[in-house]
Amino acid sequence: MRLCSVSIDVDPIPCYYRIHGLGDPPPELRDLIFRRCVPRFADLLDSRGIRGTFFIVAEDLDVDVLGGDARAARAVIGELAERGHEIASHSYSHPYNMARLSRAAVRDELRRAHDLISDASGQQVVGFRAPGYDLSVAMLEELIELGYQYDSSMFPAPGYYAAKAAVMAALRAIGRKSGAVMTNPRALLAPPDPYRPSVRAPWRRGDAPLIELPIAVTPISRVPAIGTSLLLSPEILRNHWIDAMRRRPLFNFELHGIDLADADADGIPGELVARQPDLRASLSRKRLALEKSLDRIAKTFEFAPLREVAEQVDRDPI
Repeated sequence: MRLCSVSIDVDPIPCYYRIHGLGDPPPELRDLIFRRCVPRFADLLDSRGIRGTFFIVAEDLDVDVLGGDARAARAVIGELAERGHEIASHSYSHPYNMARLSRAAVRDELRRAHDLISDASGQQVVGFRAPGYDLSVAMLEELIELGYQYDSSMFPAPGYYAAKAAVMAALRAIGRKSGAVMTNPRALLAPPDPYRPSVRAPWRRGDAPLIELPIAVTPISRVPAIGTSLLLSPEILRNHWIDAMRRRPLFNFELHGIDLADADADGIPGELVARQPDLRASLSRKRLALEKSLDRIAKTFEFAPLREVAEQVDRDPI
């Protein structure tokens, strides 16, 4: 049986405002993803007996910074852990340029995140996903020092990077600067299946003591097989992509918390809805598409959190 991991990047609303060059969102939206979207994901996964991996931006758990909002987020994290889901790191503050930061700044981001997430979840954090899918040598070395079992940042999808470049160029053309940065293009050459990376070149195979678990792309064409692609596509195309993934030993199915947001019910401002296509689809449509996707995946794949996939790959390399 092949393995599928469902992973959810719990990026807060300010991340999307930065991407689209919109400035700062209303303060009451800071913990919206935790309050509204994460419980929706947890209930849906639990209904199918799936244990997922939630990648957390640790600043959302920092009571010294966010006060009551952080306490609410910490309670959600504790409940996720109790329900059997894995809690992993998505950095402390989600800097899109993290791969370009100094070694000291990278260390601070990773270690602050590690401590906060471990404390809130009661789990030892062993996995990481880089902001913007951009993994540097310094980040990989720090993860190894922390004793992490895996990284899940490589996203070898040329179409994604082309779309990202187009969005950033369009923003520049109207005088706005995106908070996102272009990823190292060598990541496009990364193996699409689990591998042990080179410490000096993470996009290549090597002998690092941790495992790289790339985000899902289809065979040959390397089309992203992730939440945004699948949930917004016609069912016939969605099924085609899922069936294509049967040729992969791992379907690392990445979603984002915002994928189960409801723009009207959750009070998301129109300025963001106009720029974020998934917010223009109804929650009921997205939830149904995700339910159907998981049911179709279950016909071929066995679900496991990324921690367990890394353990299996370490025992039996692909």
